[in-house]
Amino acid sequence: MKRLELEVLKREVKGKKVRFLRRGGLIPCNIYGHGIESQPVQVEARKLGQIIARAGGTDLIALKMGGADASGMVVIREVQRNPMNGDPIHVDFYQVNMSEKLKADVPLVFTGSAPALKLKNVSLLHAMTALQIEALPDDLPHNIEVDISSLALPEQSIHVKDLTVSDKITILADPDQMLIKVAEVRKVVEEVPAAEAPVEGEEAVAEAAEGEEAAATTEEKPEKK
Repeated sequence: MKRLELEVLKREVKGKKVRFLRRGGLIPCNIYGHGIESQPVQVEARKLGQIIARAGGTDLIALKMGGADASGMVVIREVQRNPMNGDPIHVDFYQVNMSEKLKADVPLVFTGSAPALKLKNVSLLHAMTALQIEALPDDLPHNIEVDISSLALPEQSIHVKDLTVSDKITILADPDQMLIKVAEVRKVVEEVPAAEAPVEGEEAVAEAAEGEEAAATTEEKPEKK
């Protein structure tokens, strides 16, 4: 697969003034990593959005500083987004050491079809959507596939220990941690106690009685002279 590349420019604007960058179609970013000082940069919003969509949090990106040769390999560590429209407003890039292992959260992709879904009153319960792993930067997977075609009966499940991954990857999660399970859907029927259940016509009778009582009370009151 072709290596992802992204051109960045050194950023002089900091603090609250970065809003002017965003208005001009640029997104403020930072590059940091083990043994290097944090470096503020800015990236064209359109190109950054394309890279975020393709790279996820584990694909390596070759950064080019102002059109020069790639200045370092990074992964996307954090994306801050506008809560109104979801657009990125700031990104942290982590510069990796290609010879040092890196910990990362890798998304799970559930593949196949579970025969259990053909049964009545069952559904799939997803217990995890990502796994933390450790690997060299070049060995980080984009995602981890989980084949659910073995789930044929209620209460069957797939655990971390059931996964097959490259021997270059170390899964840091508990082997007994459940990933997905076939769960029975139980309908909860709320019963009204017999003593509280209204009898047919009871409310109408009560209202009529209250009306008659009110009328009788009015008739019994003496007229004022």
